[in-house]
Amino acid sequence: MSTWRDEKNRKARARLEKRLPASFPSCVLAHALRQPLIPPTQRRAVESYWRHRPLLADRLARALAARSGEPAGWQWRLGHGKASGLPMSFRMPPAPYREAAFTRGPGHCCVCGQPVYRLGWHRDLWDDGKSNRNATWHTACVVAWQLWTSPSDHLRILKLRQNRKCAATGRRLLRTAEVDHRVPLFAVWSQHRSRPWPDLLAFWGAPNLQVINKAAHQEKCAAEAADRSRHRAALLPSTESSAEDLPS
Repeated sequence: MSTWRDEKNRKARARLEKRLPASFPSCVLAHALRQPLIPPTQRRAVESYWRHRPLLADRLARALAARSGEPAGWQWRLGHGKASGLPMSFRMPPAPYREAAFTRGPGHCCVCGQPVYRLGWHRDLWDDGKSNRNATWHTACVVAWQLWTSPSDHLRILKLRQNRKCAATGRRLLRTAEVDHRVPLFAVWSQHRSRPWPDLLAFWGAPNLQVINKAAHQEKCAAEAADRSRHRAALLPSTESSAEDLPS
């Protein structure tokens, strides 16, 4: 097995370095050469680099979104059916540049709105001013989007960030620990949706993610459900009184 892997890595390294430009990111190359199986192409090396760094990808995607800013006239809305082109749940992160009315087209990332360069990179390292007209995602933004929409898939890295301590109790995380949003997404929709779009993304990203033990998660969910129930009950009398004031 070791001989097979050594031979495979020798061929992969030769293929990777065959046409390697001087502008290729050194951090990506160093990462690729450290892997048990070396990626044989530059694109796969870039994908591997970001796949192993979802928290960095999240931070970069949000910084690029802040650079683009919120499109004029855009509002965070939910759609009814796929034909609307809008997210159908507040659990999906708002993405104005994925909407038909605000998309910037090929060569621009549909997540952050910034130009996409060769190999899905976010900067013009080749200094030729040409975006990749065949791409609509940064490689980093792909990984960030996966973190935002499926944070449980990144449980191991989130645990390591917390030194395997429960964010709610401070005790050691158990095998049944779960990923949780500190500010629940229903509260983001009901209380924070008027905030600028780049700021909203932090509620799906690392700043709002935590890993807590299952029992603590159940208690937190129960408390949130009770708060929502009290909020609905507080609104109910005013709704009933308004109905009573209407002429019969």
